[in-house]
Amino acid sequence: MDTSSPAVFVNAELLPLYVGRKVRAVVQVIGLDGGVVTGKSVDEQQLIIKGCSPSVPVMNYIEVIGIADGNQSIRTEIVTDFGNTFDTHSYNQLCLLANGEFKGLFL
Repeated sequence: MDTSSPAVFVNAELLPLYVGRKVRAVVQVIGLDGGVVTGKSVDEQQLIIKGCSPSVPVMNYIEVIGIADGNQSIRTEIVTDFGNTFDTHSYNQLCLLANGEFKGLFL
């Protein structure tokens, strides 16, 4: 595992803190236009995911690792399809912990 450039766990609220840096987020695909996904973040906000495969099924959850290139967008490097069920509440709590009191454990 490459630990030289870790991806920060983020939800939509935390994404603006990491523009230009590598991030990791989970979104539910709600729309797809070419290689651009409109997704619902684990904190119920909209994110734009650029560079996705056009074969990503709508309503599935995907994990995206890439560069935050705006307050609400990520340019993908790696996309993993998690299927159509995912515990968004727990992942959102993980994002908050990874950016709060336990930040040192994640970076």
